[in-house]
Amino acid sequence: MSKIIDAELVRHIGKLSRISLSDAEVAALGEQIGAMVEYFDKLQQLDTNAVEPMAHAVELTNVLAPDEPGQSLSPAEALANSPQHDENFFKVPKVLGADS
Repeated sequence: MSKIIDAELVRHIGKLSRISLSDAEVAALGEQIGAMVEYFDKLQQLDTNAVEPMAHAVELTNVLAPDEPGQSLSPAEALANSPQHDENFFKVPKVLGADS
């Protein structure tokens, strides 16, 4: 088990995650989580004052087509492949009810 992460903390994390862990899993996860924390501690020692903050590791460009108005579907076309509909509306199963 890692010096930083003890079995009690691993079991607490498992409880918060709503997963049950065997003793072997607690030991293995303790080592793995401890190794991650130690690595994060190493990263904290780096001087990042000259590094510009970024939102993503690689530069992204928008590859979408421009948003331009176009021809809309008629209600009949939109409902053509619908398994169930009522006049101009799609019929879907109820998702909110007494047991939610």
